[in-house]
Amino acid sequence: MSAFLEYVPGTSLAHKLNPIAKLFFSFVFAIACFCTSNIFFLLGMLAFAFCIALSCGMRKQTIGLMKAVFAFSLLLAVIQVLTTPSGTQLIELPWGYIGTGSLLAGATTIVRLTAAAIPLFLTFYVTKINDITNSVVKVLHVPYKYAFTFSSTVHFIPVFMNDMKGIMEAQTARGVEFDKGGIINKIRLMVPLCVPLLVSSVRKTNSAAIAAEVRGFNLRTRESGYKQYPFTGMDIAVMVLAVVLLGVAIALGVLGI
Repeated sequence: MSAFLEYVPGTSLAHKLNPIAKLFFSFVFAIACFCTSNIFFLLGMLAFAFCIALSCGMRKQTIGLMKAVFAFSLLLAVIQVLTTPSGTQLIELPWGYIGTGSLLAGATTIVRLTAAAIPLFLTFYVTKINDITNSVVKVLHVPYKYAFTFSSTVHFIPVFMNDMKGIMEAQTARGVEFDKGGIINKIRLMVPLCVPLLVSSVRKTNSAAIAAEVRGFNLRTRESGYKQYPFTGMDIAVMVLAVVLLGVAIALGVLGI
């Protein structure tokens, strides 16, 4: 199984698309999810996003992502349910009440965030990070320094996660029990994790900076990359589909459906 945000080779349609088309689709798809509160449309978007993941062979990664997003969005949904009384009253609270509209709004938040996150994360699983960097520089004319900073950030996420795992295993071998005690004890145990991770991060960052400087990072321009990223008819069709979904979402939002 691949690491977090690590490219997974494949022959699916999503793998073959132009990196810019993938980025455009994922961002417009996410925007469309925030342009309407129609729960049925959002459920359709979620099902569509999951079908895309299945076509790429990313079922396990997507389910893991959905669990993580669900845990985060559930917290937001609970806060929304408790603070925005709406609809028919179901439970009375000292500061208001929980209604049918409150529950619907909470469910909408969970579905919206989950649906919006899937295509964004899938883009990194089906696209090499170097292709994303080079394509935005060549096609979108983004300065290479900014693109390199973004790609380096994404690249170091799984590296730091592996370092954290190794540090936790080393601390566990020394008798540290991370799964016991209350929240205060767990926060206290984060110190022996954060310090070595910080030291390791500084060393890796410094090494990466030296390596980039030796390879002529400051001399890199938009024309330096040899690989071209032409658009095909399928790329255009995918981008048009994203615009159509956005248009439908905006229409539903304007009509209040």
